[in-house]
Amino acid sequence: MSTIKEAQNSKMQELLENDPSSKQLPEVGELIKGKVITASPKEVLLDIDGIITGIVRNKELYQESPEFSDLKPGDEAEATIMEKENEQGMMELSFRFAGHQKTWNTLIGIKEQNQTVEAKVTDANKGGLLVTVNGVSGFLPVSQLSPEYYPRVQGGDKNKILERLKSYVGEELSVKILDLNEKAEKLIVSQKASWEEEQKETLEKYNIGDVIEGKVTAVTGFGVFVEFGDNLEGLIHISELAWQRIDDPADLFSVGDPIKAEIIKIEGSKIFLSSKKLKKDPWENINAKYKVGDIVEGEILKTTPFGLFVKLDEDIHGLAHISELSNKKINDVDNFAEPGTNMEFTIVSIEPNQHRLGLSVTAKPGEVKEDQKEPEEKKEIEEEKENKEEHEKDKTPEEKEKNNNESQEEEKKDKE
Repeated sequence: MSTIKEAQNSKMQELLENDPSSKQLPEVGELIKGKVITASPKEVLLDIDGIITGIVRNKELYQESPEFSDLKPGDEAEATIMEKENEQGMMELSFRFAGHQKTWNTLIGIKEQNQTVEAKVTDANKGGLLVTVNGVSGFLPVSQLSPEYYPRVQGGDKNKILERLKSYVGEELSVKILDLNEKAEKLIVSQKASWEEEQKETLEKYNIGDVIEGKVTAVTGFGVFVEFGDNLEGLIHISELAWQRIDDPADLFSVGDPIKAEIIKIEGSKIFLSSKKLKKDPWENINAKYKVGDIVEGEILKTTPFGLFVKLDEDIHGLAHISELSNKKINDVDNFAEPGTNMEFTIVSIEPNQHRLGLSVTAKPGEVKEDQKEPEEKKEIEEEKENKEEHEKDKTPEEKEKNNNESQEEEKKDKE
């Protein structure tokens, strides 16, 4: 790159310093406007306010901005001052620097005014898309793609994600500028931010409590995504899918399934839904069906290191803690019972507000008190956390972000 420098002790410099009109001239490194005197492939001469002639030559003719193409005498052009006076007594100018400056100044203006700009996808890697904006290379992270473009791949297969990202090469996407640094030539953009702005007016039509109808667009370990309305998308967390315990949303839903849900939270462009709120809570009248001390038959749904999850009916599931399975020490619950088998249990606790029902193999009906609580509840909570960690493994970075804002509230996954 050429060096910007200032000529010293020249007659032209003295003349300019003594001429009042010269005080209007920018300094070295700044932009200046002039009218084209002559233009050829080798050099362009500019008249700078009738005070001095400027010259653009050699590699400084490099046209980074399209406005420098096809210049003709009389056209106005803008260039960067490299030297106030060269060996020929003319001002040395550069279109190359000017193009670079103008491009970055334009990008700065776009960012400051929060405008949307088009970005062309040139390539992709596992982290996101390589793009160009006004001729400047930039990056669009996967996490900043809009829902429509986000590569949801079952299991988070990185190769399949990359394949999906590469399919966008050649497309032009509407983006917002997130980060900009001219010195480091760093440009980070977001398609999601642009999408969120477009959806703002549409989102204002919806309120918490509204019931929507849509279709399932993705099924993950922690819930399902639902598309509805005018290209809006919401998340139904696993804890909001049904009143009963769910280990895998894929057991109940598939992509393309129609679904109804209630809006329970709106955070910016993020919409959180609940399908279970549209159904009556079966635990409200649990005491009409079951009582502490009742002997019931249930199907083993799942074994864990600390007990059995048992299905009493389609809506009510319970937990038989390992300490309630036998009077003898049990080292491996898997050896005690298998999923799918039926067993008799005594109900030892019912907690409607917590959606929990405790079961026992060893307890005798006459020995169970109404206020007896399920033993070692902390271990049940640990089991719930273990299941949540299993679901986390299937999350992609964007899905984790979508779920992050609700994580504290949703951490109380159905415990039954």
